[in-house]
Amino acid sequence: MALEFLTSLIQSNPKTSVIIIALAVTFLSMLVTKFLTNQEKMRELKTRQTACQKLMKDVKGDTAKMQKIQSEMMQCSAEMMKMSFKPMLITFIPFILIFTFIRGAFAGTSISSTWFWYYLGIGLASSFLFRKILNVA
Repeated sequence: MALEFLTSLIQSNPKTSVIIIALAVTFLSMLVTKFLTNQEKMRELKTRQTACQKLMKDVKGDTAKMQKIQSEMMQCSAEMMKMSFKPMLITFIPFILIFTFIRGAFAGTSISSTWFWYYLGIGLASSFLFRKILNVA
């Protein structure tokens, strides 16, 4: 019953619906990321990576130093990837279910072939906005 109501609501206002869905999914994703990752550690790793990138520019000719710096950058990247894996595991299945539902809901609408591109554009823009508002690293 609730799914039928949502489907009819989406089909009656497809553009507004895709905006609301994209904002809601992105916001939920940011909340999960914020609360399941160590934000201070993420900021520290990003700062270290930025410092390493600056050092790489300074030691362009010295291969040994460049390899050492690259090694540290790889360690930072691996650590950041480990930290971001937990939120991804938690959001993956619900988001797959949501996308399966909305794909079917948009099937009979005026934006049936382009809803994903609307979603992607709105999702990327709102992701940037929510990261700033929620102070997510």
